[in-house]
Amino acid sequence: MNRDSLYIGGRWVPASSGETIAVENPATEETLAHVPAGSAEDVDRAVAAARAAFDDWAATPMAERGAVLGKLHEALSARAGEIARTVGLELGAPLKVAKAVQAGLPLTVLRGYADLAAQPVEEETAGHSLIVREPVGVVGAITPWNYPLHQVVAKVAAALAAGCTVVLKPSELTPLVAYLLLDAADEAGLPAGVLNLVPGTGPVVGAAIAAHPDVDMVSFTGSTATGRAVSHAAADRIARVALELGGKSANVILEDADVTKAVKVGVGNAFLNSGQTCTAWTRMLVHRSHYDAAVELAASAAEAYRTGDPFDESTRLGPLVSAAQRDRVRGFIDRADARLVTGNAPVPDKGYFVPATVFADVDPDSELAQEEIFGPVLSIIPFDDDDHAVRIANNSRYGLAGGVWGSPERALAVGRRMRTGAVDLNGAAFNPVAPFGGYKQSGFGRELGVHGLTEFQQTKAIQR
Repeated sequence: MNRDSLYIGGRWVPASSGETIAVENPATEETLAHVPAGSAEDVDRAVAAARAAFDDWAATPMAERGAVLGKLHEALSARAGEIARTVGLELGAPLKVAKAVQAGLPLTVLRGYADLAAQPVEEETAGHSLIVREPVGVVGAITPWNYPLHQVVAKVAAALAAGCTVVLKPSELTPLVAYLLLDAADEAGLPAGVLNLVPGTGPVVGAAIAAHPDVDMVSFTGSTATGRAVSHAAADRIARVALELGGKSANVILEDADVTKAVKVGVGNAFLNSGQTCTAWTRMLVHRSHYDAAVELAASAAEAYRTGDPFDESTRLGPLVSAAQRDRVRGFIDRADARLVTGNAPVPDKGYFVPATVFADVDPDSELAQEEIFGPVLSIIPFDDDDHAVRIANNSRYGLAGGVWGSPERALAVGRRMRTGAVDLNGAAFNPVAPFGGYKQSGFGRELGVHGLTEFQQTKAIQR
């Protein structure tokens, strides 16, 4: 699975140095592959290629760009099985999750942008002005390890549909699936320089992209701390930035909710992808009348999450992505000042596993309730009434997602008051064409659908 090249200007080319990055299998702790360690010089080459390609790609009618994305979708769809297997190996995602989410969702998003770009563009006016939307320019896309293809496609497909060219830096922990995207792009005949790949570390490649004078916009997904550094680098040159950062989402179970369903779905949401999901409902807020029952139901549901080999179909909880991430999560568990309900199930001797863990009687102001743990750890918190629930839900520096369970009108009323970019009522399904993004320290800007497209566009008024 070794990859020894970068993709720049429509060609596979060697990196400027011979240094490599080892990609680890977190389920076995063995080295899976090596990829090149890109440098600032490589970023310069990739940005130059993207800049050279920009004018022609921006001038290409949107419908034609959509047709290219359609070909990319076909080429990537043919690799769906390989995508799932690759994510299973480099991330440790259980096979069912790898197939349905890690491979399935990005294909849905890509198809959506191909279709969106194919739609006729209606003329927009304001009085005697013609309003036009133009691509922002060269985009630096810096993506995380937890959904390593979806987060890439959410940025790349929207940027390409808008007429931008892209320099992509995937996470050094999970870079292999990004190579499959570039293989598909090469096969689909994407014009040279429109999409470029430079793997490497954040402090080297990520920093070079964020600070590069010819990068017009940086789209970053990752931690709030790194997002702050990206913002500072881009601010020095007044470059546009979109940030999708951390989360500490609340799942509010009201007095008139179906508690059994709410808890079952809530536990599943919290533990999806081994809890390594920025939108995970890691705070379960339960009305006191249902609290004891909810704690018991959550414990029972959590205990069914078997850890093990991601390619064993009985596995529901894969490893965390790295030893550092496992140790970080264990640190939160060891320091927790709350009632441990469950969390002592055995885990494999090899691999970076943490068992499904549930705490009850969690103080809303505690570290457990305030910090993004990014592992299979659920905190349960009681509340007295709807106003109390809203106060606890909004008691966070984050605001990315959340859920509310109850009668439709009551759940909607509570959902409207939550300071977060998305709220699911009564287990409503994720919508891949709805705007996705955060409030507060969860970032700014939106991905997916029309809103994700316009994020990569400038608006111009032409008076006539």
